Amino acid sequence: MGNAVIPGRHTAATEGDVTLFVIGMRINDFRAVRSWWPVFSAMPKMLKELSRDPDSGLLHHQLLFGPPRVIYVAQYWESSEKLLAYASAPDRLHRPAWAAFNRRLKAGKGKVGFWHETYLVPAGRHESVYINMPEFGLGRAGGGVVPIGRRGERAADRLRAG
Repeated sequence: MGNAVIPGRHTAATEGDVTLFVIGMRINDFRAVRSWWPVFSAMPKMLKELSRDPDSGLLHHQLLFGPPRVIYVAQYWESSEKLLAYASAPDRLHRPAWAAFNRRLKAGKGKVGFWHETYLVPAGRHESVYINMPEFGLGRAGGGVVPIGRRGERAADRLRAG
């Protein structure tokens, strides 16, 4: 569906396990471009690498902006195993980017912040609702959306239906 608005109320068609990886940075000092620009510019390259490889396990990613000076990416993965395999693969972009970031982190003295969180959500323990939205988040990553009534009208119903 892409960016076309889907009228009405829908929920993600996803029925299996979900691995959600959220990774972000906070620019603590805008003037310290040498500290934060490499962090900012490394992520699109890694996402492009992952998107070109259908076996990577990355299902979808979404760039988001949070509190002041925070930029982050929500990534939906087939499994935590594929996420961890990418993170540790010596022949992929992540390892050298991580090593370079750690070197800059020490030299930058707090001018850029970094964080990530990983959520392993078993089947039936995730719920979503999209109203007058294009496919988004889990609905885009997990095989599209279905009318909300198929999985229950209330969030509690959809969580039990999984």
